[in-house]
Amino acid sequence: MTAQLHPRVAAVTARIVARSQVTRKLYRERVAHAAHGRTQRGALSCTNLAHAVAAMPQVAQRRLIDIREVAPPNLAIVSAYNDMLSAHVPLREFPDWIKQAAQSVGATAQFAGGVPAMCDGVTQGQAGMELSLFSRDIIAMSTAIALSHQMFDAALYLGVCDKIVPGLLIGALSFGHLPAIFVPAGPMTSGLPNDEKAKIRQQYAKGEVGREALLEAEMKAYHGEGTCTFYGTANSNQVLMEIMGLHLPGSAFVPPGTGLRRALTMEAARRAVQIAAPGDGFLPVGEMVDERTIVNAMVGLLATGGSTNHTLHLVAIARAAGIAIDWTDFDDLSQVVPLLARIYPNGSADVNQFHAAGGTPFLIRQLLAGGIVHRDVLTVMGRGLDKQVAEPWLDGEVLRWRAAVDQSLDPSVLRGIDNPFTPDGGLRLLRGNLGRAVIKVSAVQAAHRVVTAPARVFDEQDALLQAFKDGQLERDFVAVIRFQGPSANGMPELHKLTPTLAVLQERGFKVALVTDGRMSGASGKVPAAIHVTPEAIRGGALARVRDGDMLTVDAQQGLLALHVDEATLAARENAVPQHGHHEQGVGRELFAVFRRHVDGAEQGAASFQLPDWTV
Repeated sequence: MTAQLHPRVAAVTARIVARSQVTRKLYRERVAHAAHGRTQRGALSCTNLAHAVAAMPQVAQRRLIDIREVAPPNLAIVSAYNDMLSAHVPLREFPDWIKQAAQSVGATAQFAGGVPAMCDGVTQGQAGMELSLFSRDIIAMSTAIALSHQMFDAALYLGVCDKIVPGLLIGALSFGHLPAIFVPAGPMTSGLPNDEKAKIRQQYAKGEVGREALLEAEMKAYHGEGTCTFYGTANSNQVLMEIMGLHLPGSAFVPPGTGLRRALTMEAARRAVQIAAPGDGFLPVGEMVDERTIVNAMVGLLATGGSTNHTLHLVAIARAAGIAIDWTDFDDLSQVVPLLARIYPNGSADVNQFHAAGGTPFLIRQLLAGGIVHRDVLTVMGRGLDKQVAEPWLDGEVLRWRAAVDQSLDPSVLRGIDNPFTPDGGLRLLRGNLGRAVIKVSAVQAAHRVVTAPARVFDEQDALLQAFKDGQLERDFVAVIRFQGPSANGMPELHKLTPTLAVLQERGFKVALVTDGRMSGASGKVPAAIHVTPEAIRGGALARVRDGDMLTVDAQQGLLALHVDEATLAARENAVPQHGHHEQGVGRELFAVFRRHVDGAEQGAASFQLPDWTV
């Protein structure tokens, strides 16, 4: 039974609706204007249409040149497939399955375009990581290029990982008049347990094991097709797509290479035909993703201890739909959203164990029962979030759904609303004279959530690692890593600092991190005030911190404070980065325009204007 909506959730939603009134209205008008009530390709000239169907099989050609007001719909396939990313390798077969399924119900499908897909796991700590955040915007623009041919009546988006799903969704919302279904690939099978992997990483940081042992452990952890199994940004994406109603129910964590995965992919195509324009079931994604859907996404993120990267991505996604959210909204919701899942790095389990315990359908059932998500929203299955409270199964070769379990099958991984791991979410907003930042505390022990210590200032993460190797960090300190924001160098993740800082914490030192960069979806047990805004290179107070200044990171009170009087701080000159190599090499010279025009972190760190109709 669905409870009455929690007053805090209702209040935050009302605030977002009021804040977004003008921009949302303009966005919806744009969507309505683009959805002109007939098959999209009906607006093309004969020459346009001939180009678009020239290479299609005869059956598909006949259907595509039918441009009556009610004609067989044509589906766009936009895919992030490449054969380097384990998460995206399964997508190789999906277009053929989708085309078969569309044809079986009298429709057509075309591979509209591919989008780039880079792996943060490969680029972590490398120069290529400085392109990672900007790749989200490239993906959004690539999606727009794929759809710009105006041949399509609905779209299927094939992607999984960190920046890829947010980029695809931003692109989809720029074509908000088209129905959209997101098609996941599923996680790889479980490998080396996450706790063991983390232990070996720390042993390597301490010099206790060599590179061979580290590589062996990493290859046991990441060993096959599918998504990495820890709960980082990629798997947070999957939970969010499901709770936003953009996935078929229960499809997020079905493994690749199974009959069920294939059946779900083909059913996504058939369902896309049912909600395509201009039929009776027409469901444009721009109408579907509204303020309530965005709030549900924030709640789902908080209830699972999801990736801090979504404090950027969800803001940018919302803006693409004319909706304005900020970190205060996350913080206010976090105070009333209980933590219902423990998945690494917030626990030892992986996403396969989460799925086996009841997964996202059970999670949604519990959030509805607690009244902390909106039920009356649109999903790809129709109206009502309760339509997502179902798990798929194969009856022979027939895909069916059954009700989600009503009790967790493993309470050490997933719990009900009446027995949460903690009564509030794991994300906090920090405020103070250094600006605003976010901190994820769901994996941080209470004893480590407040740190006051002298600052140790670095302009690059490698400088901190060298200081550790030189024995300079055997004390209490707050590491300040600045000039890591979107304008400075593309806001790379600084996840390779985690093992080193964790070693120092385990040695009994009080340690915290403050940065205008990102950490990772795998942010762990060391308190980290991240995404500090304004960033240092744009005159933020981080540029005036000096070695030895006392700093407080207080996740309990939401405080980020530099203990320097205002006059002294104002009299200091802003430091400038002592490096210039971030502007050249590994393609970084091509992204100068992004660094110049990117928004701040709390605005979503978007490098194009999102949206042009902001007032």
